[in-house]
Order: sequence, then structure tokens, then C-alpha cells
Amino acid sequence: MNIAQRICDVAARFPEKPSVVLAKDKSFYTFQEFEERSNRLANRFQRLGIRPGMRTLLFVKPCLDFSVITFALFKLGAVPVLIDPGMGLPNLLNSVKQVRPEALISVGLVHWVRRLRSSFFSSVQVKISLNRVGGATHYLYDDLSVEASTFPPLAVTSDALAAILFTSGGTGIPKGVLYTHGILNAQTDVLQKMFSLDEHKTDLPGFPLFALFTLAMGMTSVIPEMDPTRPAGCDPAKIVRNIKDHGVTFVAGSPAIWERVGRYCVDNAITLASLEQVVMFGAPVRPEVHQLFQQVLPKGDTFTPYGATECLPVSLTSGSEILKAHLPLMRKGFGTCIGKAVPGVRLKIIKTSDIPEDALKECAPGEVGEIAVQGPQVTPGYFEMPEETKRSKILSEGELWHRMGDLGRLDQDQNLWFLGRKVHRVESETGTHFSIQLEAIFNQHPEIRKCALVKLTVDSKVVPGLVIERHDRSTRMSAAFYQELLRLRDSEVFTQPIAQFFLHKALPVDIRHNIKIDRTGLSVWAQKRLGKSLPQGPLSSQRSLKS
Repeated sequence: MNIAQRICDVAARFPEKPSVVLAKDKSFYTFQEFEERSNRLANRFQRLGIRPGMRTLLFVKPCLDFSVITFALFKLGAVPVLIDPGMGLPNLLNSVKQVRPEALISVGLVHWVRRLRSSFFSSVQVKISLNRVGGATHYLYDDLSVEASTFPPLAVTSDALAAILFTSGGTGIPKGVLYTHGILNAQTDVLQKMFSLDEHKTDLPGFPLFALFTLAMGMTSVIPEMDPTRPAGCDPAKIVRNIKDHGVTFVAGSPAIWERVGRYCVDNAITLASLEQVVMFGAPVRPEVHQLFQQVLPKGDTFTPYGATECLPVSLTSGSEILKAHLPLMRKGFGTCIGKAVPGVRLKIIKTSDIPEDALKECAPGEVGEIAVQGPQVTPGYFEMPEETKRSKILSEGELWHRMGDLGRLDQDQNLWFLGRKVHRVESETGTHFSIQLEAIFNQHPEIRKCALVKLTVDSKVVPGLVIERHDRSTRMSAAFYQELLRLRDSEVFTQPIAQFFLHKALPVDIRHNIKIDRTGLSVWAQKRLGKSLPQGPLSSQRSLKS
């Protein structure tokens, strides 16, 4: 079934219900208006030359028409291509060149970039702008009322290509993930079951693409007052006002958003009575964030689904479950509990490898390895990147498994525990060191905001180091603080090999979620500063090196 058929069905059932709402001024489309507007746009796109299967690059800011345009393309059978503009201009341009879009629908600024960097956009045939700017062949809103208000969604098979969504490139080059209509439908179904979502609920998506799922369920989706490319910079007062004004029941997005909102609410004695579910994804969530919302949600809970662009969702747990059952193990470095597999998904822990594999080599029970998943949400591969597809997929007994690139283990109750990205592990003479496991010990220090495991080379040997961001952002290593770090280091066997500590004013994080730490870049930074982060005084620099 074409994923757009869901909008047609919802509009038939609830024509006067608000669909997408702009929180700032409370303007909205009903589902009937959404349906008719997407039909007019589908007719317009077809008349302008967009055909089924045509890769259509979409650069539209969150607005009432973002989802309308996307579903219009789905109805037409075209393939929206979504690239995170926050990945930086070089990565963005290279992604555009790699995917070779045939059509472009965007805000005016992108058309100016297209003209200035024309070689990257040479494949684009149809040029449509949301603003009147030079260089765009067509203006989207020119007398849209002349277009027919009906457009039956193109009948497609479940394996028909529906969209190409690019990864952020946080731990490698950005890659275009292939989404079929079957995968989008499967994701909508499982998300609806996971959170008991229906047309009576209201969504506020901190990550704009999440609205595509909730609208397909018949939920009202409220566009928050924030820049989705900078979630850590959101104004929590505005988010709280948006939630209260619209009776929002369900929110989703980066932990960077909800940590700010939770802290603001606690500091100002605010509770969010309508809110039932705070869903945080993109990186492990600190227990303190769950604890904040225990004070904020009188009838709700926090949730941390695990997944990736290539397969989501994979597993799910709640904040209340973490705080009641898993927190002691998390603080001892067992990892971050990310819950049990969602319905329809199978999990395996396989031997860690940096090369393509053609068989599932399973780990022993409880052993740490790479997380592999199989199920209807597993995407088939990357757009015209056969080597990258080969690295991440394993075909076993006719079933396609995806290698998540994450390390973890399953406990005796089949809870999945996350220990960090595979590329962030440090293999040394003292063993393999995992980022989440090791950092958990130091993150409990009251003066540490966050820290990162890094890979160092000392005397031709690989050793683990630790880069720390303090709450006060100080980069001066005092003797007293250094001694406390040494005591923490020596408190656990797996932290004892740490070779040196560094202080960093603000650890670099990913652009999409503003929370994933760039440990690879920090390793390069720390290597250049070996021996320079030690306290002044009688302590020998050799005290921080452990060989």
C-alpha cells in the first residue's frame, strides 16, 4: 500500500480534525484541507514533469506545507530525498551529487546555492521554489487553486522505493538509506502499537520527520517554535507553552531538547498535565533526565526507543523501568539499558568485525558484540553504495540482517544493553574498552557534565584516554580534581588502563541531535595535547600514564 493512502483514509474519517498546526500562530489545516492541498500539489508536480520514481530533493523548513508536499510526492509515486542541511555544506553538496536528484523543491536560498555550485546539481531537471527567486523554473504557489483537488495515490507494491533519507554522517560519510512503502507502513504500525497512538492524541515533533508517522495515524501534529537543526538551542519556555496551549500528549526528539525542557520545568515548578509520553532518541539518555521528568509528568513517562536511520525502531524501554530496575548496573558500567526488541524485530549479538561479513557469527550469552537486527523495518541498503551496503547487511538463510554499528549485549531477560559505537571502541594491550561503559563511572562525578573515551598512542602503544567537560567549562586541571579522577579511575578494573585525562571547554557533538559526542575528532585533539592537561605542581606527568 502507498503510505499516502493513510492520509486519504484519515481525511475520510475525520475531515474537520486539525492535522498539522503551527504552534506560533495556531494556524492549521484540517485533514480534509491537508488531503485536498496534497492532491493539488500532486497534480501540479505531475504537470511540471515529476514522474513516478523520480528522485526529488526536498529542502523545506518545518511549516504547514512540509508534510503536505511530502505526501503529495508519495501519492505521485515520486521519491523524496531528504538530506540534513546541518551536516555542513561540503557533506551536503557531496550527498546531492551522489544521489543525482532529478527534481528540486526547496526554499529560495537553496536555488541560489544551486546556481553558485551548479556542478553538484547538474542532474536536476525540474526546479520548484517556495519563494519567488531567480533561478527557479517554477514557483510552487502560482494559482494552486486551478489544480484538481483529487489525486488517487499511485498503486505500488510494498517493495517500491518511497524515499531516500540520508544519515547525518556522524561516524562516517553520509549515506542515502533506501525506504520502501512497505517499510514506512511497517514503521507506522509498530510505532502506533508501541505508544498506543490514535486520532485522539496530539503530537509535538522535535524531529520534523516524526510528523509523517503521526499524521498517518490521524494524530494532530503541532510544529514547535524551535529550529530543528539546533535542538540544544531550543527555548524551553516556548516548548512548554506549545505543549500547554495545544494539550500535547506525545512529544519526540533529541534528548538535548527534553533535558532543557525538564530542567526548566523543575526549576520553575511546572508540571505538564496533558503529556503522556516523552520520547527521546538519537543518543543514550542520562538517568538524570528521566529523574527530572518524574517530577514533571503527573500521568506520563519518558521512553527511549533505540534504532537508526537504517532500521527503526529496534527496542524500547521507559524511564520508570530504568530508574527502578537498571540504574545500579548502569552506574557500575554495565552499559545503557535500551530495552527489549519491539514486536516483529529479532536481535542477535554477533562477533565484532570491521569488515563485511557473509554469515551471522553469534557471541556467547552475555558477551559484548555488534548488535544485528532483522525485521520488517530493516532497510535494503544505501543508494548506489554497494560497498557500504555490503558492510552493513548480512543475508542469512534468506533473511536480511542489519549490522547496527553499535556494540552491546543481551542480559538473561533479553534486555539489550548499549556499550557504544563500534568505531569508538579502543583496542589496546589491556583489552577492548567501550565508551559508554567507561564514561559511566566518571559521569557520576558532580563536577563532570560529560566525558568521552578517546584513543591515544603513547610510546607506539594504543592506550585509552578520557576527555572531560566540566559543568563550569573550566579547562584548568587542579591537583585536587586530578586526584579525584585518579581515585575514580582505580575504582574499577576496566577504567584502570586510562592513560591520561584532558579538560575540554565543550565536547563537540553531532549536528542532527546535538548530543552524540564526536569521539573520533576528540581522539585527534587529545593526541596533540598529550602531557599538557596535567595539574601544575609536584605530581609527575608519568602518574597519568598507565602502561
